[in-house]
Amino acid sequence: MTEHRNTEWSRKMAIVSQKVSDLSGKQGTDKQFAAVVVRQHPDIDQPKALDVLVTELGAFKDISEDLVIIEITTPDGKKRDAYVPLEEFNKAATDMPQILKDARGTRGRVPGTKVGNGNGS
Repeated sequence: MTEHRNTEWSRKMAIVSQKVSDLSGKQGTDKQFAAVVVRQHPDIDQPKALDVLVTELGAFKDISEDLVIIEITTPDGKKRDAYVPLEEFNKAATDMPQILKDARGTRGRVPGTKVGNGNGS
């Protein structure tokens, strides 16, 4: 008789896993969560993944529309990326939008040059 009860009990048993927000500790379903990968932060040496409720994403103000990412190469050949607020970037020169428009591209020809061998053909 005991054997029968254990078998019946095991058929009713299920494993339930709950997802919990790394920010608030609140539980939710998979459809309520976003995956957030922290790629760079002063306190970490490798990317870290966080489970965050979609309703908590507002805590991360997105400044990407107002952010300029520049690559700086110093005379010794070292490269680094810098992230500058658009407003600050535009203060570097009087007419930064025009300067950018006139600047040479990183690939291809210098603006205003034409393809040809120089003899008018």
